[in-house]
Amino acid sequence: MEVFNVKLTLAYDGTDFHGFQRQPGLRTVQGVLETWLSGVAGQAVEVTGASRTDAGVHAKAQAVQFDAVKVPIPPERLLLFSKGTLPPDIVVTKVEKVSEHHHVRFDALWKTYRYVLDFGEVPDVFRRRYAYHVAYPVDDEKMQTAADQLLGTHDFTSFCTARAQQENKVRTIYQISCQRQADDLMYIDVTGNGFLHHMVRNIVGTLVAIGTGKMAVDAIPAILEAKDRQKAGPTAPAHGLTLCHIEYQKRWS
Repeated sequence: MEVFNVKLTLAYDGTDFHGFQRQPGLRTVQGVLETWLSGVAGQAVEVTGASRTDAGVHAKAQAVQFDAVKVPIPPERLLLFSKGTLPPDIVVTKVEKVSEHHHVRFDALWKTYRYVLDFGEVPDVFRRRYAYHVAYPVDDEKMQTAADQLLGTHDFTSFCTARAQQENKVRTIYQISCQRQADDLMYIDVTGNGFLHHMVRNIVGTLVAIGTGKMAVDAIPAILEAKDRQKAGPTAPAHGLTLCHIEYQKRWS
């Protein structure tokens, strides 16, 4: 008998989820997915996720995997079956077979997150779930100059919550860009080999503080060196953040 795991690629609106990770009594992405798969299988099914997104954070390309032996529907039919049987705020976009040795979290080479800032004079009601409204002007050039100082391998203790479970706070940022999409909209894309709890949101909060002149444009090296969360800027709200891509096949170049 062929032995393999099944990997699902998910998109979800994180607004009404208490994050990805299963939590007793709370609605989470992992909890909803496991309940659905267990109903399909007629037995308990557990999934492993690539990223433990926080409450309110969205995803276009979250990856999860489970043991194919437990779910009787062939992978090629599972995508079709998922339509209409999952809640509307979570969608399976791809189903594939992977090696029994594949691990969606540990085998990930890099991930890209996008944070959306809305600089409109008033908040855009149609962006309110997916963009953080900043009611004051920013200097885009200062933000990008500061962002460039985060490139490379650093100890990101100053940019993670004190609750971060990872002992090793060293991560590598391959690319970070602050790009205007319109006069009132900015995408901050961050690609790295891994991220700490609240790391991207704390980076964004710091870049916004620099862009508005509340922090110096050359503050980043000292913040990294301090290894002190109090030295960085505020934590940007969760609803502006989306997990956009997880790479398993090629290294960043």
